[in-house]
Amino acid sequence: MNNQLDLFDSIEIGDYTLANRIVMAPMTRNRAGEGNVQGALNVTYYQQRASAGLIITEGSQISPQAVGYPATAGIHSAAQVEGWKAVTAAVHDKGGHIFLQLWHVGRVSHPSLQPEGLLPVAPSAIKPAGDAFTYDGLQAFVKPHALTTDELPGIIADYVNAARKAMQAGFDGVEIHSANGYLLDQFIRDGSNQRDDGYGGSIDKRTRLLREVVEAVCNAIGSNKVGVRISPENSFNSMHDSDAQNTFNAVTDMLNGFHLAYLHVLEGDMLTGQRVLDYSQLKDRFVGPYMANCRYDFERATQAIKNGDADLVSFGLPFISNPDLVERFRTGAELSTADPASFYGGNEKGYTDYPFL
Repeated sequence: MNNQLDLFDSIEIGDYTLANRIVMAPMTRNRAGEGNVQGALNVTYYQQRASAGLIITEGSQISPQAVGYPATAGIHSAAQVEGWKAVTAAVHDKGGHIFLQLWHVGRVSHPSLQPEGLLPVAPSAIKPAGDAFTYDGLQAFVKPHALTTDELPGIIADYVNAARKAMQAGFDGVEIHSANGYLLDQFIRDGSNQRDDGYGGSIDKRTRLLREVVEAVCNAIGSNKVGVRISPENSFNSMHDSDAQNTFNAVTDMLNGFHLAYLHVLEGDMLTGQRVLDYSQLKDRFVGPYMANCRYDFERATQAIKNGDADLVSFGLPFISNPDLVERFRTGAELSTADPASFYGGNEKGYTDYPFL
């Protein structure tokens, strides 16, 4: 235990020294322009929050197949790279650091969002409960196409291409999104992966695609520029695992082989707030910086850092309505309340118009 550390202490992540341990968590805001390109409004949004030790962007799809929601950012076209360049330059101008989150939604999509109206893809042909958000409103999820082993190298290549494009766009690194019921998480958990080939069955086989993606991305841009996000017990998007503790202990052990910039863990179920797993097992196993997430406030985050339960803490909701969250934490100022009606889609209202101190 090191009682000297707090949220405002600097920390080394890969090759970077972050000014503090307060991280802006990745949050989908559905405000990308035509072609899933970031524009001036997005530049303002991220620059306003550059006092965070690290910004992790909203999930950005690695390919047209990876899309699962309207007006979400991408990182697979030249225009998207140019849009993101303005964002990274603005954040760096303010002295901040920013990683891009690499996203493939897998089965949580809809044919209307897919190239040529094809089925969404997944490890197994299991339809999630609920509805997809489409340009025509809510539409029921469909039974996805179970990926063949021949299709997986193409998806790995899409992750590599997206990571390289993120570097071209000026990002400090990338976070591989393996959480919240999206494609890589779908492969890891046995509730969504019922394959009987080299990518299903045992924990080692279910974590194989994540291992191959991480290895390929690390080889392409350097492991010191790569983080991974996991959510061991989050039920969002119809997810569950029969033995989550052992599954994600194994995931953590596997990731140790890559000397990553960090491991980002959504601790608990973001829908219910329930937290059953022993996350200290993941923290103790992981050899690099451990980033905690899920309903942390200033007091709980401060205690987690002091107790050594986390090295960094990421905040979502508070960063929406408090662009100067770091300063508010530092001074003990009251936090502004976020407006849920403006979370997804729209214009500057509820996006860039929240007040600074």
